[in-house]
Amino acid sequence: MIVHHDPELDCLTLQLGERFDFSIHRDFHDACLGGDKPARSYVIDLGAVAAMDSSALGMLLLLREYAGADRADIRIVNAAGELRSTLRVAGFDKLFVLH
Repeated sequence: MIVHHDPELDCLTLQLGERFDFSIHRDFHDACLGGDKPARSYVIDLGAVAAMDSSALGMLLLLREYAGADRADIRIVNAAGELRSTLRVAGFDKLFVLH
């Protein structure tokens, strides 16, 4: 996972690796939820992700709550066909902006 924070925009970008599952829970938590306050916006890049499990969905929900729930600015980008379908079936297209 590659983490980039743009201090000017206060935007945190996470570029995830091949797997988005429980194995990265601690790193995801530290990167997104470990700070004193939430960033203004988040970009979750799934371009390299080949597999995602239910714990990934849970991590995204935790991030959404931490970032302000309905007021959160979280964009999920570069989700391939199957991942995009999974996110839509789970209703995440109503909770997050999918690009």
